[in-house]
Amino acid sequence: AALGDEPVLKVVRRYDAVEAHQGVAVDAVHFYAITNRAIGKYEKSTGKRVANWVATKERPLIHLNGGTVVGSRLYCAHSNSPNKPATSSLEIWDTKTLKHIGTRSFGIYDGSLTWIERHDNAWWAVFAHYTSDFKKGTTQTDTRWTSLVRFDDNWQRQQAWVFPPEIIARFEPTSNSGGSWGPDGLVYCTGHDHPELYALKLPKAGSTLVLVKTVPIENTGQEISWDRSQPGTIFAIDRKRKQVVVSRWTHKK
Repeated sequence: AALGDEPVLKVVRRYDAVEAHQGVAVDAVHFYAITNRAIGKYEKSTGKRVANWVATKERPLIHLNGGTVVGSRLYCAHSNSPNKPATSSLEIWDTKTLKHIGTRSFGIYDGSLTWIERHDNAWWAVFAHYTSDFKKGTTQTDTRWTSLVRFDDNWQRQQAWVFPPEIIARFEPTSNSGGSWGPDGLVYCTGHDHPELYALKLPKAGSTLVLVKTVPIENTGQEISWDRSQPGTIFAIDRKRKQVVVSRWTHKK
């Protein structure tokens, strides 16, 4: 491609969503805005909220993070952040009814679970560590300890990778907030602070992910989800405006 032909992500739609604080998941017809203790299900066509879920004493979730839709289920990462020691779980909802139907606890594992996604017949999850916690003295690990873990269908850990130093420098003092496998086979990740996506690939040797490109995006941080029903379209959130932001690959010309 000629210089300047590289496609860019351009905002094509914004939706108001009161739950747009932690993350967003998407399927062919709806998107799901996620905040710490609640989820809203919205129609893509109208932006209307058609269902919602709120944590209860029986289901005392306190810090939901990134979500992904697989079939008729919504899977969300959950942690006890900012509490220590960090514990994590995977929480599951029926997308049709938005009823909470399952849970899988990692307990004290390897940091705080920030996002999870299905890709290449496996589950991929990031367990985050924070330099800000290290500086407070509440942990002995900093952002460099953050890892992307691949699990099989029985949730057995298969492999894991860390982020390259140049990305750690962009994440700090926080960590990897969101991630989603793109249509080009790269995993796109976000921090908490900068309006950019980091497109990474698995290394041919060793344990460090390889940065392929940094892609500007209008909103900063938190969770992202590529829309599998519309290749090249990505859903993200604008925490300050409480909006879900939809961007699409487009050529500059």
